[in-house]
Amino acid sequence: MSPSALYSSHLTDLLQRHRKLMQENGLDYLVVPSGVPLGIYLDDMNYPFKSSFLFRTYLPLTEVADSYLVIGLTGKPTLIYYQPVDFWHTPPSDPSGFWPEHFDIQVITKFEQAADYFPDNTDRVAILGEQTRLTEKLDNAVPNPESLINAIYWQRAYKSDYEIESMQLANDISAKAHKAAEIAFRKGESEQQIHLAYLRSSGMMEHQMPYGNIIALNEHASILHYTECEAKPLNSPKSFLIDAGVTVNGYHSDITRTYSYNQDEFSDLIQAMDQMQLVCINSIQTGQEYVDLHINAHLEISKIIKQFGFVDMSAEAMLETGISGTFFPHGLGHLIGLQVHDVGGQFLDNTGTANPPPANHPFLRSTRKMEASMAFTIEPGLYFIDSLLADQRKGEHSKMFNWDKIESFMPYGGIRIEDDIVIQKDSVLNMTRDAFAKL
Repeated sequence: MSPSALYSSHLTDLLQRHRKLMQENGLDYLVVPSGVPLGIYLDDMNYPFKSSFLFRTYLPLTEVADSYLVIGLTGKPTLIYYQPVDFWHTPPSDPSGFWPEHFDIQVITKFEQAADYFPDNTDRVAILGEQTRLTEKLDNAVPNPESLINAIYWQRAYKSDYEIESMQLANDISAKAHKAAEIAFRKGESEQQIHLAYLRSSGMMEHQMPYGNIIALNEHASILHYTECEAKPLNSPKSFLIDAGVTVNGYHSDITRTYSYNQDEFSDLIQAMDQMQLVCINSIQTGQEYVDLHINAHLEISKIIKQFGFVDMSAEAMLETGISGTFFPHGLGHLIGLQVHDVGGQFLDNTGTANPPPANHPFLRSTRKMEASMAFTIEPGLYFIDSLLADQRKGEHSKMFNWDKIESFMPYGGIRIEDDIVIQKDSVLNMTRDAFAKL
């Protein structure tokens, strides 16, 4: 199907579901702000703007500020499109592409004019997203009513064909940029130069990335959210971890790869983790609990820890004692879509009932069942993190650790391998591996 047809089907279904929720909650209208730019304190500049994910649920507009969507129970939604007359900045372009025909578009040149198109009856109106100076004037309008917003968050986990196609395109672009980054690493370039190679290949600006790129050489790979990006090339590069994505139609990719500069034992460790990650993905069964997949990943990583001689203990004992968490301290993955970490990942049902992760796995972001049309990341890791290892040096199991072997791997930082997947009825679509295969 064409992008236009995919989007049309997506929006039709989306409006049908959300209007049903509106009726169940006694609402006649939804008002969805795109968001307001945030100014830097005592400065004449704003922070980079990204539209609200609730606004992008309906529209592929990622950088249009001070605009609003008004959705009634029938008819076309109204898009209040802010297009100021501005010689300081480039105003939003005229609406074009596959989406404008589905909206009643009202172009305004002053942001206050948006209020002229808000619903008159404010007793049955809900605001989705952050309040603005204009929506605050809607007397009795309810911001983010819990029963409505939780149901929307719950449904967000299930992706339409349009959403999956957008995410696949994001993976395709990102895989190509990842390859450019790897080439720059092989040339001995700095973290900053590798980062620029990624941006150049993606065709996007830094502020358009879904999150700050993680470009980590050597021991920097042990910092899970490393974003310092040093400008000076290393004299002796050993390893490279890149965690970076792109955005297409408001939907994100989130891909991580790790490389060894030489063919050495760290290279073998990467291969073992890569194989483990693929086996993990291939084991997924529709309806399976994500928590179970995460815990099994700990068991399989523990086997690798033992195989490479880091800890002299059975995999089961490493899991039971929490030693596996020293090497793999984060969650196996998360929901992904309009947000890098899509909302609703720890819901038990569509009312928003909390479903927290197990106490000994506190950083797991998803506790949902893996059902058809849901999109997740799968990102096992194995790191040599000084602060976590320091705790084990003082712990009761210290003698089980091969500290000399671990010290020899500390300069490599660690490994993470992350793919974006979609659960299908009888299989798993691996968007990331498909994207790399196209190269």
